[in-house]
Amino acid sequence: MRIAIAGARGQLGAAMIHECSPAHEVVAFARDTLDTNDDASVARAMDAARPDAIVNCAAFNDVDGAEDRPVDALNQNAFAVRALARAAERAGAVLVHYGSDFVFDGSATEPYTEDVSPNPQSAYGASKMLGEWFALDSPRSYVLRVESLFGQAPNGPTPKGSVAGIMNGLLAGSSPRVFEDRTVTPTYILDAARATRQLLENAAPFGLYHCVNSGSCTWFEFAKELARLLDVEPKLTPVKVADVKLKARRPQFCALSNAKLHLAGIEMPPWQHALADFIRIVGAAKSSAVD
Repeated sequence: MRIAIAGARGQLGAAMIHECSPAHEVVAFARDTLDTNDDASVARAMDAARPDAIVNCAAFNDVDGAEDRPVDALNQNAFAVRALARAAERAGAVLVHYGSDFVFDGSATEPYTEDVSPNPQSAYGASKMLGEWFALDSPRSYVLRVESLFGQAPNGPTPKGSVAGIMNGLLAGSSPRVFEDRTVTPTYILDAARATRQLLENAAPFGLYHCVNSGSCTWFEFAKELARLLDVEPKLTPVKVADVKLKARRPQFCALSNAKLHLAGIEMPPWQHALADFIRIVGAAKSSAVD
């Protein structure tokens, strides 16, 4: 299978390359080789690549920045997806696009399933919802909602995001602030990449899936487990969502159910196992750098 990957230098893109390259032909597109905001460039690149599948790992991920730059968020998270979907249809290729928990309002009390209607509360969430719609308009597409991404692929970029920030704070002996009342379902990038490959290889039914690790937790619970795995004192500053002023509203309860993915024959490990795997990889990478 020839798989074209947009956003190949990002965390998820690097994980997809690592996961797919042993058994498939991967055509990697970084930002400097493919401007996904340029419809004509997308069309030319995909016509030349002639892929069997297009995996879109490119995204505008600055949640608060999207409040000040909504057009940029819409261009990258929605209209670029439309261009890729059109290219996939023309090539007869499968499209894979990654969605977000931010399409929900966070008012639920049990994990969201794929049949719950979105109700985004931010410019970022709205842009991701529109991107999902454009992707699903393509007849042969998967939209995989991921949440609180973390991890590092071999030879991938340095981890970033909330988990990396908490980890670096704990290792530095500081007391990182973490939400004690915001519930999430973390997603390990290597598990998400594996699930993506399996969906493609197994020709699973097209549509919307929640591609997250199993189980849910508050950020405070997650950070405590992270400290335990790092064997450091869990010096944490718990904060409540209502007490933190952020430009974009965060969904407070946003656990996602991956039961539909399970029915498709794909098992996602518990988030605790994924976190332990991440710590092992990071530790090995640091030891190798020292050696």
